[in-house]
Amino acid sequence: MFLPNVFLLKKVLTPFILPLTICLGLLILGHFLLWFSRRQRAARALLLAGTALLIALSFHGVTDRMIAALEDRYPPLLDPLKPAFGDGRAGEPIRWIFVLGGGHQKDPRLPATSHLFDSSLVRLAEGIRLQRLLPESRLILSGGRTSAPASEAEVMSEVAVQLGVSPSAIVLEPEALDTESQARAAPWYVGRDRFILVTSAAHMPRSMALFRRQGLRPIPAPTGHSFIRRAYRQPRDFLPSVSALDASQTVIYERMGYLWAWLRGRTAE
Repeated sequence: MFLPNVFLLKKVLTPFILPLTICLGLLILGHFLLWFSRRQRAARALLLAGTALLIALSFHGVTDRMIAALEDRYPPLLDPLKPAFGDGRAGEPIRWIFVLGGGHQKDPRLPATSHLFDSSLVRLAEGIRLQRLLPESRLILSGGRTSAPASEAEVMSEVAVQLGVSPSAIVLEPEALDTESQARAAPWYVGRDRFILVTSAAHMPRSMALFRRQGLRPIPAPTGHSFIRRAYRQPRDFLPSVSALDASQTVIYERMGYLWAWLRGRTAE
């Protein structure tokens, strides 16, 4: 019972440290002081801070650099036979592709692909792509059960089979609820083998640190990149955007998650 309780506590507390919540908190407190107290200077300061922070974190010109610093840490694995990162001998076979879930929900009215959050779906798609390039390998689909009746690993497996993956090429890890517990569970499946680790590009630095702390030998295969380099400007670069605010929240979430793991000695660094 301890792990689910800790997991639930993290889910409850996390929104309070994310940019949108902080910005709204500053604005609400500023308006409260403005209308119901004599602390007009403090009220103006809070309103200015909340507005400036919300504007800054809503522009891609600001958030693109923040998210790129995370996503550029590990290169994409275009060819699994020629990894740019990871220890191992040349020609050593890769038997496992470990895919981290990114959230799911079960609704029988919807197709199986709609049961996975976007991050889960793109991670699974990348895992399937790599598995087809390495037909002797097997997919390890990792993700536990929260409020949904089925575990995320089971839902990902259902989607993978519908997309043409043989059930014999799939292994389920249906218990882990977060990245740290997925890293602890991984040795039971991969042993000392070198394996491919698939997750979102922004999530990869924290995942690699947690998995390597377990003495594992992951080859990073980041996917779902938010920042795409372009040789030209788009109108969105000069306008506030929900996607930019979402990217800033991803950065804060990953940085805080890494710091929390590092303070407890759970990372390889």
